[in-house]
Parts: sequence; structure tokens; C-alpha cells
Amino acid sequence: MRIIDMHCDTIHKLWEAEKQGIDIGLDRNDLMIDLEKMKKGGYLVQNFALFIEQKPAESSFGIFEELLAVFRREMERNEEWISQVLNTEDILDNIGNGKMSALLTVEGGEACEGSLEKLAFLYGQGVRMMTLTWNYPNEIGYPNVDEGRDFYTPDTTRGLTEVGIAFVEEMEKMGMIIDVSHLSDAGFYDVLKYTRKPFVASHSNSRSVCPWVRNLTDEMIYRIGERGGVIGLNYCADFLREPSKGGEGYGMSADKRGIEDIVRHAKHIVDVGGIECLGLGSDFDGIPSYPGCPKAENMEELAAALVKAGFHESEVDRILYGNVFCLYQEILG
Repeated sequence: MRIIDMHCDTIHKLWEAEKQGIDIGLDRNDLMIDLEKMKKGGYLVQNFALFIEQKPAESSFGIFEELLAVFRREMERNEEWISQVLNTEDILDNIGNGKMSALLTVEGGEACEGSLEKLAFLYGQGVRMMTLTWNYPNEIGYPNVDEGRDFYTPDTTRGLTEVGIAFVEEMEKMGMIIDVSHLSDAGFYDVLKYTRKPFVASHSNSRSVCPWVRNLTDEMIYRIGERGGVIGLNYCADFLREPSKGGEGYGMSADKRGIEDIVRHAKHIVDVGGIECLGLGSDFDGIPSYPGCPKAENMEELAAALVKAGFHESEVDRILYGNVFCLYQEILG
């Protein structure tokens, strides 16, 4: 079995716990993703996001540089197991050498601080995908979840800024994948308007199945599929099923959630956008753990559940890795 996962926040977790001496090559840690788990799970590629959370009086670009240093350290420490890739040729080379691949991404376009020169710097460091916003407005645009907004009302008026339009146009030219997860509804349609190539929602589900605004409407799913993009299934409990009455807060509820809910999203997304538009975007190490959450080291369970739900084995291969690999071939070369 082969896996490509478009999103995890493991580097940020390592950055926060830097003094504890853990790394992705150790199996004695509390990480949802480490190299031993990835090897057991059959991972070809893990996208490692550098998650930029805006902090008062701190440079977002400075935070990016700190996170980048952690990523570089992890690649150096574990070079026998994994190495950074820039394109599909690098991925194939790693397969031939018995290694897994790490694709560097950024979650939060504030890392660039509104500068196209900094965007070029990110590309030069190997960043090949960028989530335009997290949960705060930035120089590029607006998210659906923002201070004072609930989790069920999308932002249909505030989209990309003029700077943001210039950013997505430049990202498309340079070959950096545009990621619309977290972006407002208005921003999604701005990306659709001002770009021509495929783009992704690296870690988002279906809003028809679960109405959180971090998920995608059927129209969005259709448009991503029509464009040739990919949607990565997110394992976050809150994005899987609407809480029952009396359910608890973020990441947990009285409901038992897990792989069956993920499969419901998979079936709906494929029904709307086609089999070619679906991939994986776990959000490992960026979401709270819960009993039914898939495990990186045991992705056979998710594959088996997809087959049980009626997906052909060839379709399961598309979801687990094939669709994202094809997207990388088109955008990254």
C-alpha cells in the first residue's frame, strides 16, 4: 500500500517541544506522525506544513525561518529514511533508494508578509504548496473562521486582496500549489477566477455531510474536480459529523467518530467531483486525537473501509496516493 498525505502539522509540534529532545525518527514520542509510523503505514510522501500562527509583535516570516530550521534539522538527522523533494522525479528517486519523501509546505500566507520577494524566497527553500490563510485575515485574504464568527456561517463577501490576487497569479507561474483550505468562500471563488491551473484544498471535507465552514460546498467540490484539483480528507472529528445534543467542544464530542465518517465524506466528494478529485489530508499533529481517529501506522483500516463501502481497489489507490501524485506531476513536474 502507498500513501501520500497532503497535510500535517508535525514540524510545528516539534518546534513547540524543541527542548524535549524528540524528533520524527524516534518512536518514543506523542506524535501522530513519525518515521516509524510512516514506514509501517506505507507512506510515499508526507507534506510537512510550516504552520504560521500570527503572534502580536512577532514577525511571521521570522516564525517561518524558525520552523524551516526545525524541518532542515529533521531531514538531516533522518537522511537515511527520508529526504525533501521538489518534484515527482525526486519522489521516484527516493522510491528507488528505499526512502520516503517530504514535501515542504506552508500553512498561512502571512509567512510572506505581503512580499512577493519573500514568496520567491520560500520557493527557493523548497516550499511547493501554500495554504493562503489560516484562521486570521492576512495580507493575502480572509478565512472562513475568524474572530467573532461562528463555525457555520461562511464569509461570502471578503475574499482575496489585491495583494492576494498578485500572489496566486505568481504562485501559478512559479509552480507553487495553491491551497484553499481555511480560505473564505469569497476567496475560493477569487482563486477560481484569477487562476487557470489545478489547485487543492489540502485538508477539507464536505459541507453537505458536516456543515462546518472549514468544509467545502458541493459547488466548490465540483469546481475543484472540474479544474483537475484534489481535496484531502481531513480526520478532524469536528469536520466529520455535526455534534449531537450535549456534545463536547473542539476535537471531541459525545459521538463516536472515525473511519466510517471519513468514508461518508469520501463517497460524497467522489459523487460530486469525481474519483480524480479525492486524496488524503490528515491534519495529523494539528488535530486532537480521539478514539476513532485513523492511525498513520495502520492505514490498511481506512483502505479496507473504502473497499467495504464499494470503492474498487484501483479507486482506493487513487485516493490514497494516485490522484495527488498526478497533480504533482502536472504542477511540480
